[in-house]
Amino acid sequence: MSWRTIDRRTVPLDDLDPGLSAAVKEKIRSFFPRYPTRRAVLLPALHIAQDALGYISLRAMREIAELLEIPPSAVLDVVAFYTHFWTHPRGRKTIVLCRSLTCELMGGGRVREALEQRLGIGEHETTPDGQWSYMTEECLAACEHAPCLLIDEKLHKAVQVEDLDRILVDAENDRLDLPRSTLFDAPQET
Repeated sequence: MSWRTIDRRTVPLDDLDPGLSAAVKEKIRSFFPRYPTRRAVLLPALHIAQDALGYISLRAMREIAELLEIPPSAVLDVVAFYTHFWTHPRGRKTIVLCRSLTCELMGGGRVREALEQRLGIGEHETTPDGQWSYMTEECLAACEHAPCLLIDEKLHKAVQVEDLDRILVDAENDRLDLPRSTLFDAPQET
C-alpha cells in the first residue's frame, strides 16, 4: 500500500479528504455500550467509515481517533495493518483473489496474471474507469473451492482463466444469495 506524502505544516488536513457525517459518527457511538472500552470500537468504526466513504480518508482517521479518544497514530496503525482497509477511493466493485498455497497449487497464479492483464492494474489499484479495484488476500477460507475469488462479498469458486471474462461481465457477479447483516453498514443519509 502506498501513502501520499503530505506536508502537514502547509496543507490543512480538512481540505484533503471527506470526513464523517453526523449520522456516521452517531452509528459509531452506538457501538460504545457493546464494548468495554472505546478503543475496542476501532474495527467496527473503520468498517462503518469505509462503507460510508468508500475508503478511509486521513480526515476520517483523525475524526475516528477523536471519537474513540485514542491517538490518530493508533488508527493509522490499524488501517495500515489490515489489507481490507483502503486509504484511497475504491472502484465500484472490489475483487479479492486468494493467494493461499491451495489456490496457488490449483492455478491461482495463472488466474492472478490473467486478471491483472484484463483489468490493466496491479494489487491495491483501481481501474481508470472506477469500475474495479483489485487486491489479494492470504486466504479466503474456501480451500475446497480453489482457486477462488470474491467480488465484493460474493465468492466465486474453482475459478479458471477461461471463466474470468464471463465473471467480469456478469452484472450480478457481486450479489449474494443470502440476506446481509446491517450491523456494520453505514447509515443511509435521508
